[in-house]
Amino acid sequence: MKKGFEESLKELESIVKQLERGELPLDESIEMFQKGITLSKDLSKMLDDMEKRVSILIEDENGMIKEENFIGAGDDKSGL
Repeated sequence: MKKGFEESLKELESIVKQLERGELPLDESIEMFQKGITLSKDLSKMLDDMEKRVSILIEDENGMIKEENFIGAGDDKSGL
């Protein structure tokens, strides 16, 4: 079963805390670091996927509410 965002984030935070303590043997630290990198990539992908699904409501000039797809900062096609 695939982990949810919050569960993956908590796991990544736990890994970071363990690595920051510096108490793990080198081989275990490397293994934890690799797991952390994988979780970080998975979290980034989850955020990208969520961003694509987010919609914002905007009031047009007539006072009507319309739904538009969310455009994140990295999605600007204007080249700016």
